[in-house]
Amino acid sequence: MVKEGCIRMTLEQSLVDLQVREDGVATLTLDDAARRNAVSRQMSLDVEAACERIEADSRVKVVVVTGVGSVFSAGGDVDALANPDFDLAPLYRGFRAVHLLSVPTIAAINGPAIGAGANFALACDVRVAARSAKFDATFLDIAIHPGGGYLWRMNNAIGKQATSAVVLMGEKLTAERALDLGLVWSVVDDADLMGEANRLATRVAARSPEVVRRTKASLRASIPLHDERLAIDLEEIGQLWSMGRPAYREATAKLLARLRPSSDR
Repeated sequence: MVKEGCIRMTLEQSLVDLQVREDGVATLTLDDAARRNAVSRQMSLDVEAACERIEADSRVKVVVVTGVGSVFSAGGDVDALANPDFDLAPLYRGFRAVHLLSVPTIAAINGPAIGAGANFALACDVRVAARSAKFDATFLDIAIHPGGGYLWRMNNAIGKQATSAVVLMGEKLTAERALDLGLVWSVVDDADLMGEANRLATRVAARSPEVVRRTKASLRASIPLHDERLAIDLEEIGQLWSMGRPAYREATAKLLARLRPSSDR
């Protein structure tokens, strides 16, 4: 059922449900409950297709990524991985598509994020977790090397030591432990998860879409920089650009109107 105020972007025979609210908040739901949202070739390509729809739709200002049911994603499709000749590349395309979205992304982790399934959450800008959520890197349990950018994304999120403990030593992360490590931004009761994700998304949607996109792009571009001067120059370019936009002029005019006493107007 399409929620009131939402428009469903139809993806026929898809393992992904995509809905867009009138305020520009999109919800991308992994929708393969029968296999606990396992990362199959079809799911990955469906996520990629959904991301292409999002980028083509100027209404979308922010995306919430979540899973149907009580599991965020149960990891890689075992049937596919059992075939040594299976082409892994399509499995990765969904993760990369989420990572490359130009609008902000929020992962609403509604349950366990197992193995490669965590890549959908790791690819997002901000992660909020239900108390039932957990991260379990099961790759080495079945003697397979991690893939899809898992090591890189996890290392960027929590550092080498914590990633080593999770991947090499099989340490599982509860939602609370993930919060301690900075892997997730907040932990809420399961019933409050989508409310918390939508609270953050609504704040994004209320801001200038073009400035939000440009700021996300600058943040991404600044990550590999080690020279302060280059980082400052990058931000200056973006800041000067934003000061020339109508949204800035309108916002500063409203701010000045609030700050000036009525006698000064």
